Amino acid sequence: MSALIEFKDFNKYFGTNQVLKDVSLSVESGEVIVILGPSGCGKSTLLRCLNGLEVAHSGHLRFDGRELLDKKTDWRQVRQHVGMVFQSYHLFGHMTVLENILLGPLKVQKRQRSEALAQAEALLARVGLADKRDAYPRQLSGGQQQRIAIIRSLCMNPKVMLFDEVTAALDPEMVKEVLEVILDLARGGMTMLIVTHEMAFARAVADRVVFMEAGSILEHNTPESFFSNPASARAQQFLEKFSYVETMPKKTRLKELS
Repeated sequence: MSALIEFKDFNKYFGTNQVLKDVSLSVESGEVIVILGPSGCGKSTLLRCLNGLEVAHSGHLRFDGRELLDKKTDWRQVRQHVGMVFQSYHLFGHMTVLENILLGPLKVQKRQRSEALAQAEALLARVGLADKRDAYPRQLSGGQQQRIAIIRSLCMNPKVMLFDEVTAALDPEMVKEVLEVILDLARGGMTMLIVTHEMAFARAVADRVVFMEAGSILEHNTPESFFSNPASARAQQFLEKFSYVETMPKKTRLKELS
């Protein structure tokens, strides 16, 4: 079976600055990849290239068997299958929660309202926000708005979800409720690429951890191997700054987070 996502010898520049250097990474359907590394190492740029928000300069990027760097690629069509959630919620303030969620399915995918509405209501119930369907973003907490942003992407029925530091703008008390939603998606088999600085969460949710430095993938491994015995001195140095990284078994952590 071929990989759902494949970067091969992938390069990206901002002017003369090369921000991604010969990146090669394959992601299987249903796999959860957590991308770690210091600020400015290229983590977010890698996700944005997969969603067509940044233009690559050389190499290959295949998604679901298609070469996305082909000039004929219709990125509007691709983005219907690649959900992305950012640090900022990007909800439309003049629309209710339900209107925000239904905008893509109705306007972009041209789906029947009854079918999209049923899915939206089911997803809202799944994350405990069914009672907020008619609320406006300003009436919600940051954690609630981020959960709505996730639901909005899920309602497009994507094949992969990209999460770019989705808890970075949240108060500590609101982080857990967002991470619980992502953990639930992982249990359900959603393919995900996650950029985060939440080390305990990364260790709990990842099938593989990818560590980046200066635009390159320095190493990738299982979370237990990466956090217990990183292969590079740079990764060891990075992890030493996160003294709160947990050492308990993965199943115990998942239970405590759920």
